[in-house]
Amino acid sequence: MSAFQTKAWIHNYAEWTEPHLNYGDDTLVDFYDNNLEKNGNKSATYFFGRTQTYSDLDHQVRAAAAGLKAFGIRPGDRVALVLPNCPQHIAAFYAVLKLGATVVEHNPLYTAHELESLFKDHGARVAIVWDKAAPTLEKLRGVTPLETIISVNMTEAMPRRMQLLLRIPVPPITSKRDALTGDAPNTVPWSTLCSHAIGGSGKDIEFPAVTKEDTALILYTSGTTGQPKGAMLSHGNMASMCVMGEAWVPGLRDKQQRFLATLPMFHVYGLTMVATLGPYVGAEMVLLPAPQVPLIIDVLKKHTPTFAPGVPTLYEKIIQAANEKNIEIKGIDNAFSGASTLPVSTVEDWETLTGGKLVEGYGLTETSPVICGNPMNGKTRPGYVGLPFPDTEVRIANPDNLDETMPDGEEGELLVRGPQVFKGYLNKPEATEEAFHGDWFRTGDVGVMEEDGFVRLVARIKEIIITGGFNVYPAEVEEILRTHPDITDVAVVGRPRHDGSEDVVACVTLRDGAALDPEGLKDFSRERLTRYKVPRTFYHFEDLAKDQLGKIRRREVQADLLKLLEK
Repeated sequence: MSAFQTKAWIHNYAEWTEPHLNYGDDTLVDFYDNNLEKNGNKSATYFFGRTQTYSDLDHQVRAAAAGLKAFGIRPGDRVALVLPNCPQHIAAFYAVLKLGATVVEHNPLYTAHELESLFKDHGARVAIVWDKAAPTLEKLRGVTPLETIISVNMTEAMPRRMQLLLRIPVPPITSKRDALTGDAPNTVPWSTLCSHAIGGSGKDIEFPAVTKEDTALILYTSGTTGQPKGAMLSHGNMASMCVMGEAWVPGLRDKQQRFLATLPMFHVYGLTMVATLGPYVGAEMVLLPAPQVPLIIDVLKKHTPTFAPGVPTLYEKIIQAANEKNIEIKGIDNAFSGASTLPVSTVEDWETLTGGKLVEGYGLTETSPVICGNPMNGKTRPGYVGLPFPDTEVRIANPDNLDETMPDGEEGELLVRGPQVFKGYLNKPEATEEAFHGDWFRTGDVGVMEEDGFVRLVARIKEIIITGGFNVYPAEVEEILRTHPDITDVAVVGRPRHDGSEDVVACVTLRDGAALDPEGLKDFSRERLTRYKVPRTFYHFEDLAKDQLGKIRRREVQADLLKLLEK
């Protein structure tokens, strides 16, 4: 019998992890309310040295909910959040959920071009945005259903001394202030939303009932087409991930936990690992607005977290900075890595410096996000993404016949089913149907399951480029570059880096007489794409590998590029 049939992975779980868990009927709102009752006096957030308790946070959640209700938000409505990691982000997230509405997360660095089709799709009338992103959102009024923009000045959540310091009119401080906050005309300030001026304090507000089936979150993801699809995650999906996370990571309720939130919460990984799991176990959320090494090192010195979810690049930067500056980072008990392959050397260096555990896992937006993880009892397997999580089934299927399970040790498409698998794509029933084979979600990844249940990824069918923990979809970047007058064709591929992630690069063919202008092409791209999507390098090709129908074969182009770079 195959490892799938015997559920062989269960026998390799850590001793504290049960294979089957009790999920009940609790929602994220229930988790929030239960924690508030138990841990109201515990610290909820830490932001540049300023803390607030869960009771303090709840005052803001209730006031924001009252304000949103006054703006007409009702159960089932969608509210867009376009924010970096900050206390207001946490408050806005739970204010929307308590109203029975759905959060739609967006990257605050996106351009209006990138956001327009998304806002047309989800139809949010209200957006809560970083004040520096407000001018971008302003461009969406009139061309999307967006009506009300609530602007967040995150410096208002900083310690008073830092707020005063940022007002000093000298160039170094002015530049720091300008990086954190900006003018947001024609918007409703967050402080006004939470004041008595709009909805009142929310102290006596009556919240609607919320069920496990209700959609809590919509996040946009793309496939080979490059067309973004809104993945709908229910309260049940995300609540199950909290229950699984507690079962996988040891000791999350044994002592006061500090969860490092350097991964952006507009991604499901950062959101789940901190904003939902944190309140579930009563942890303090240590919030950083950007994954910048100086900010991270400052926190590690002054307020060492106990749990640090991240990506390989992040751990390598922390290790390098800790060694260079001789900084003590012991006390980080557990770290969970995703998004790209975790080098063995990084694990060894991290565990030596921290005295804690660092393991690799795997998942997707559509799976809330974790599917597999290495056990955190020291029995990790380098090069493998680990074992299926509790109540999660993974099957390696024959790509030519998905009903057939491949023998142990042989490649196939990785299918998954479990309580964390999403409801489907917003407004896209055909895409939803294509994403499933029966009740199995098709990950689009090629994997192998060994006879003991450990899973290894072989390739990505969807050709996603993972750069610094961010997903980049080649077709989206190619679509932009093809509009440049000098480019006749393009293939966007990943150029491997030593840390297991990739650089985004573009292989282009040019019109007759045109010269390759990398800086000009970068400027063109920056006007239309978030910076991490902009190709690092442009390579000129006379021809790009194509199939018989003229479709570019990205993998062959990538192979041709790597051969070129070896010369």
